[in-house]
Parts: sequence; structure tokens; C-alpha cells
Amino acid sequence: MAEEDPIDDYELYVKLFTQHESQLRNFARGLVPTWHDADEIVQEVALTAWKKFDQFEVGTSFIKWVCVIARFKALSYRRKMARDRLSFGENLIELMADESIDELDQRQNEYEALELCLKNLPERQRIWVKLAYTPGITTAEVAERAGVKAGTFYMRLNRIRKALLQCITARLKGEGLA
Repeated sequence: MAEEDPIDDYELYVKLFTQHESQLRNFARGLVPTWHDADEIVQEVALTAWKKFDQFEVGTSFIKWVCVIARFKALSYRRKMARDRLSFGENLIELMADESIDELDQRQNEYEALELCLKNLPERQRIWVKLAYTPGITTAEVAERAGVKAGTFYMRLNRIRKALLQCITARLKGEGLA
């Protein structure tokens, strides 16, 4: 670049980069698997383009210039990601898949037993349990709704949990699943 004043260079760079950033981001996204990856590339391009801005010829296409940089950054990024990723052997993958299937069956049996055990609770206790596990509601709020102190409610909830665990265990044993 022929310009002498670093402030003018910086202002021109910022103006050109912000003007073309969305195009650059879309270009980068086409080169890497995720938007997060594209964001990484754009950040690297921004730094590299600023460091090399003295090589940019005013009057030529800024977007083409940064896209060339992005292409090289994306190639480097993909090579790095390929080296960093862990690769499991086929035997390990098969073992993990088999165990996951067995675990899924066990979790489903436990879930079904929980549903039955919850139905056997008195309605008030069932409501307390559901409220206690509702996202965004604190134990203190549930205790207030129940009309008791938080500590008292917490102890009641623990007794209900223990009763549910015993019920689930008994059901699973009774069905030969424990």
C-alpha cells in the first residue's frame, strides 16, 4: 500500500473489512463444517489481513484478497483439526455401541418403573416431585407453595426419593431386570 499514515491505513482497513465481513463469513462457512469453525477462520483472516494490509493494492478487490487469505487459513485449519481428532478402532466402537444399546434398554426399564412408582405416590407428593424437577423452579419456591420451610421440604423430598428408589428397585427385581 502506498499510503504513509498508519491511522489512515487502519481506518481504510476497518472500513473495507466491515464492508465485506458478511461475504467473507459466508465464504469461510463454505470451506469448513460449522459456523463456529467459520468464525475461527474469519478471526484469523482479520488478523492476517491487517498484518499484510501494506501488501493490498487500493483499487483492487478487497473481498477477493481476503478470500485468498481465508482459503489458506481454512486449509490449515482443516489439516489441524484432522490431526487433533481422536480416532477409535473398530473393536472399541463396536464395544461402545453394544454397551450403549444395553444401557438404553436398562434406562428405559428404569424409566418405566419410575413412571409406575410415581403414579403410586399420593397426588400431593407426586406434584412436589414434579415441581422439584421443573427447570427454573427452586426448592425454596416449591417449599413455599407446599407451605413449609425449605429445610423441611427438602427432608420430605429426600424421603420421597428414597421411597421411589425402593419402589423402582423392587419393580426391576420383580421383573428380573435388576
